[in-house]
Amino acid sequence: MSAIRVGVITVSDTASVDAAADKSGPTIQEIVRQRGHGCVRSTILPDDERQIRETVKNWCYDVENTVDWIISTGGTGFGVRDRTPEAIAPLLEREAAGIVHLLLAESLKRTPLAALSRPVAGTVRNTLVVTLPGSVKAVKENLEALFANGFIEHAIDLIKGGTGKQVHAAMGSGHGGAPHHHHHHHHDHHVPQPRAILSHDPSLPVYTRHRVSPYPQISLEDALNIIVNEIQPLGVVSLPVTPALAGNILGEDVHAPQNVPSSKTTSVDGYALRSSDPPGTYKVLTSRTHALADVLPERSIFRINTGGPLPAGTDTVIMVEDTELLSTAKDADGQDAEEKEVKTLVQVPPGDNIREPGSDVHKGDLVLQRGEVLTGLGGEVGTLTFVGRKEVKVHRKPVVAILSTGNELLDLQSPNPLPSDGWGGIWDTNRPSLQAALEGMGYNVVDLGIVADDIDAHVKAIKQGLESADLLLTTGGTSMGASDLLKPVIERQFGGTVHFGRVSMKPGKPTTFASIPTAQGEHGRKFMFALPGNPASALVTFYVFVIPALRKLGGWPGERCHLPRVRVKLSDAMRLDSRVEFHRVIVRAGEEGLRATSTGGQRSSRVASLSGANGLVQLPTKREGGPDRLEAGSYADAVIIGELYMSDPTSQT
Repeated sequence: MSAIRVGVITVSDTASVDAAADKSGPTIQEIVRQRGHGCVRSTILPDDERQIRETVKNWCYDVENTVDWIISTGGTGFGVRDRTPEAIAPLLEREAAGIVHLLLAESLKRTPLAALSRPVAGTVRNTLVVTLPGSVKAVKENLEALFANGFIEHAIDLIKGGTGKQVHAAMGSGHGGAPHHHHHHHHDHHVPQPRAILSHDPSLPVYTRHRVSPYPQISLEDALNIIVNEIQPLGVVSLPVTPALAGNILGEDVHAPQNVPSSKTTSVDGYALRSSDPPGTYKVLTSRTHALADVLPERSIFRINTGGPLPAGTDTVIMVEDTELLSTAKDADGQDAEEKEVKTLVQVPPGDNIREPGSDVHKGDLVLQRGEVLTGLGGEVGTLTFVGRKEVKVHRKPVVAILSTGNELLDLQSPNPLPSDGWGGIWDTNRPSLQAALEGMGYNVVDLGIVADDIDAHVKAIKQGLESADLLLTTGGTSMGASDLLKPVIERQFGGTVHFGRVSMKPGKPTTFASIPTAQGEHGRKFMFALPGNPASALVTFYVFVIPALRKLGGWPGERCHLPRVRVKLSDAMRLDSRVEFHRVIVRAGEEGLRATSTGGQRSSRVASLSGANGLVQLPTKREGGPDRLEAGSYADAVIIGELYMSDPTSQT
């Protein structure tokens, strides 16, 4: 059967306030992944009966983002706040008393205190719901029992309308039991293997390869949900406040360490004096002739520039425009060198043209919040500098390693000639395109070059990427060709997990998202995108999938991980497909709003369709009996990938 789509709900008052306190939820997700299934939804809720019930109900009734199995952890005991069974039991359409018995029996083998647990289980529509205790130990024990002998796969298959023949056949052949652990003390290194390997074995003859992809083709929405649910942000580091902070996410609340301004300052160019000084003639003093700490002498004024502090004894500032120059001091050559006397024309009230201490920011004021984006527009870096912060905590920005696969590829800058077979090869377009996009967004890129269609070359390059970067980005080698090796290498050489291997979209159907276990990653694994080799497909899937992943790694707020979407009016008719299609367009802003113009032919190999494009119109799927295209003048959603253009007022539309 295909991978089970799992939703995990952690029920805990404590963890709902501090997600770091949730240990059981991540444990469930990791065990599910190890078994070859996918966690497509996860959340942390307080011990609130209404919230728990509404969440389970919404997940079970969501037809667009279906969940096969909901696992809750926590709130099943006799504590005052333990209400998970009461929240879920009224929703169950068919109770699963056998599962409840299995869970209790397994736990009672370990401790008699398990008798105080109150699990419930059953189905809501076509979703199985099972409640587990809140401890990590109990979660591991209960899941081991549920996965034993293919039990849970069999249950899900039946709930979804299957016959269970596959599971029965596997059990009958003796291959369905839980894995046996032989404790032999060998010192040879064995690559860890994922629970479900779907890729072909490249060591076998080419005729044995798959003719139909074993990877389920999932929806675009499901793929995006898997990415944001699997990836966790990188850690927080302290960095100096410089322009290089642009693109980082604040990892702390920033409070003003002092008043700004710290003392009385002027908001204009002029002269500081007493509000009691009447119009008349005054001697001009400056910072070179008078110390700020000394009281200003009678019949004198102090020249001051915008932002400068006031000298002692003054309480107002007269603007330059309200004065007249009467005399100047001469230098050694007899030339005018400095103002000597000035006539004031008006009497200025106290506090005029003055910024009081703390009038911009008071000491202790919250000036920037944790999770805010430090943009390249300058405002956030300027604010940090304004309040005097020399260093600030931010989420570490991911480093990206890129490579292209294929014996047919040539590097434009250093081409290595192919064997003389009458064909000259093709230029590697994807690495330069992706590197330009990544570096334009402020990411550091490690270029791993072109990798030959050879298992050893793939393993060497991926190892190098795991050592040097936080995310690997490859192009090519993801489809059904005999030399498409990325999925087999990920699963068979690195023990990685392919979270999805096909997406129902155009272009980009073979897009692959995977994780590889490694001791060098902050979370015990690093992520990898294997994008299609066709240049337009690679760039489209980069904007759709990779940018949200990079932003999630970098700690961006969830609502800002995806590129912005806008409603546009189509200037051209666009054909619909059975898959969601991203049509490359130029979006212009005019008096009538936003208008999208096609860049021409949309073939996946035609990278020119992205030259000048600043948007991707997301076309809906073609429905049976519905129109086969969106006509010019129709409205659609567009993903904005670049700066908007202004419409030419002389053009005719």
